[in-house]
Amino acid sequence: MAVIDFGGTKETVVMRKEFTLAKARKTLKKETIAIIGYGVQGPAQALNLRDNGFNVIVGQSKKFMTDWNRAKRDGFKPGETLFEIEEAVQKGTIIQYLLSDAAQKACWPMIKKNLSAGDALYFSHGFSIVYNDLTKVVPPEDVDVIMVAPKGSGLNVRRNFLSGAGINSSFAVYQDATGRAEERCMAIGIGIGSGYLFPTTFEKEVTSDLVGERGILMGALAGVMEAQYDVLRKNGHSPSEAFNETVEELTQSLIRLVDEKGMDWMFSNCSATAQRGALDWAPKFKKATMPVFRDLYKAVKTKDEAKRVLRICGAKNYKERLDKELKAIHDSEMWQAGAASRALRPKGKKKEIAKGTKGVGGRAGN
Repeated sequence: MAVIDFGGTKETVVMRKEFTLAKARKTLKKETIAIIGYGVQGPAQALNLRDNGFNVIVGQSKKFMTDWNRAKRDGFKPGETLFEIEEAVQKGTIIQYLLSDAAQKACWPMIKKNLSAGDALYFSHGFSIVYNDLTKVVPPEDVDVIMVAPKGSGLNVRRNFLSGAGINSSFAVYQDATGRAEERCMAIGIGIGSGYLFPTTFEKEVTSDLVGERGILMGALAGVMEAQYDVLRKNGHSPSEAFNETVEELTQSLIRLVDEKGMDWMFSNCSATAQRGALDWAPKFKKATMPVFRDLYKAVKTKDEAKRVLRICGAKNYKERLDKELKAIHDSEMWQAGAASRALRPKGKKKEIAKGTKGVGGRAGN
């Protein structure tokens, strides 16, 4: 493991150059990895592991034929590497439980009765274990319970793997029944293509994850975007202008600079006017949103969010409700304007900068 200084705090992380793919393959050479659920994380982790040379099978209910057929299209063969969930659990030695949180609760009795002593029960989210008073997911004492939680959607876990970049993941051991739990956990983390692995606990992971998703990663971002767009539109700005100043410039320019070298780098590559305004207004936005984040963290810690997720996502009509909510976003003026803007993005080969000249960075604002 490597010791890295994260802003003044030293943390121990697992790097690919230390825990190599060859070591991961050797660690798991006798294992059969059963991916349970071929929905969001399942396909990416299954395909990455298979491409990296691990023995992978998929467990997917035929009640959800869209996911079953997707697994078939990805090369998993019924009766050979694609099975109903119960049979896949019986055949696997590492059971990657990648159903939704609500589905994990519903399917747990079937999973539990088919586990064997020495198996590893793997999660990519701490929800079911941490909230086991709500989910009833209490593993037998004779199995390892481990977690690798990629810091991104399944789509990007796969995309980053194919690009060679990988995606960072946290990892944790909840129960070590075999004495090999940590080694198995790290090997899987490397096998799915993690750029590096940083240690956490199941409780810390689920808390930070629920706060992050509801906060800046998704909920806050969506809400703030809508607020700015609406203000611009109500003050006479066109849909294209409102969308470009709210979303397009963020996703196509500024966030890429943040990704490259940080927030200060992005600020230093914008106009002085934009720079000054951002620096002056950032504290106001922090002050305005801090109470919301405190309420959010409290809702997660008191299990109110977990209870709400299980109640709503476990409802029989949830799919219809979700489709209706997503359609409303899709059909809104803001995201219809977004579709038009994306279609107009310049396409083609990159232009070479003539010798003797220097590239000129773009600017934000006026």
